[in-house]
Amino acid sequence: MGSLNKSSLARLCMFILWVPVLLELHVSGGAVAQSLSPSDGKQGSGLGLQVFLQMVQEKPQENVVLSPHGVASILGILLPGAHGNTKQQLLSGLQYNKKGLYKMLRKQNKALTSKANADFITIANALFPQEGFNIHTNFLTTNKDNFLCESHALNYNNPQQSADFINEWIKNRTKGHIHSLLKPDLLDPSLTRLVVVNSIYFKGMWKSRFQVQSTRVRSFTGGDGKTYKVPMMSQLSVFKIGWANTPDGVKYRVIELPYHGNQTSMFIAFPSEKVTPLSTILPHLTPTTVHGWTKLMHQGKIRLLLPKFTAENEIDLKGPLVALGISDVFIKGKADFRHLSSEPIHLSEALQKIKIEVNEDGTKAAAATSAILMARSSPPLVIVDRPFLFIIRHNPTGTILFAGQINKP
Repeated sequence: MGSLNKSSLARLCMFILWVPVLLELHVSGGAVAQSLSPSDGKQGSGLGLQVFLQMVQEKPQENVVLSPHGVASILGILLPGAHGNTKQQLLSGLQYNKKGLYKMLRKQNKALTSKANADFITIANALFPQEGFNIHTNFLTTNKDNFLCESHALNYNNPQQSADFINEWIKNRTKGHIHSLLKPDLLDPSLTRLVVVNSIYFKGMWKSRFQVQSTRVRSFTGGDGKTYKVPMMSQLSVFKIGWANTPDGVKYRVIELPYHGNQTSMFIAFPSEKVTPLSTILPHLTPTTVHGWTKLMHQGKIRLLLPKFTAENEIDLKGPLVALGISDVFIKGKADFRHLSSEPIHLSEALQKIKIEVNEDGTKAAAATSAILMARSSPPLVIVDRPFLFIIRHNPTGTILFAGQINKP
């Protein structure tokens, strides 16, 4: 956020913030009452994973984290206001079908925000329009029904007061973990019309916890080829594990670490050969790939060594979205949001800030493909001591909440 100044927002009409947060906390799980298949959650997650792949191509040796569901949520909120080619680009990017679209979005959001998930997933969406800005009633109603979207009119002629209000909203929805996110000089009193915020707070405890006393400092070979000493967690337990192959024949290992309650899991994937870069298994990553892992892995007792890590990103999503064909929304004169307001508006910036913490108690994600495995003799030792991919997935809906590339814990 600090890299943006007022001059860069001189053409601002609509400003978007994604605020996904992944934290370690204790959790209790339960059954999801909604009847949603994993194929429903895969639709929106696909675009987010494509954005993630764009990012890791630009930063192959850095830690990269993203919330695919956060990307899909904000664009889904804007969708009812779009028309013509702008709407078609959003539909194509999100891989949504027009038929039954809003019914599917409503069911997905209800499943993710159900009472069964209330202790470990908190999703909140809000619109902060300029006082007097005419937003069409149907747009507000649709987003209230589909995303439980709040609306709070603000006076951007007072940037400090408006920024304080939005920051307080974000702070409350992220349990105090993110605050002072929006700086007053980002809000142009004459041009700011709407700020749209999506907040995802996740807290999970491993179904099978790592014991703190088993954590030891061990070697980890980073994406830059250098060796680092990192705290490595360890436990002997039963996990789903398997081997997968990319279409090009690159073999990699996949492990599933469920969270307490079995509603969400972290999947971890890394090449089987130390000399094989993580980038070789990323291009074929899709929600369908991830869903396939759940069918192809087998349970087995293993000694798992996994590094503790914290990753934090502040991401400008405009470039990746434009590269994926969602461009008109950012172009003055081309963006068509006539169903949102009679005043012509376009997006100036699309940002996401995210933080993920993984330790002995919980919090995680991972990725991979087709698979088979497991020795039945003495428990094998699996050491995640080189760059790996993680994905955190809400299993009943197939929604990918978080994805990350860790090159150096």
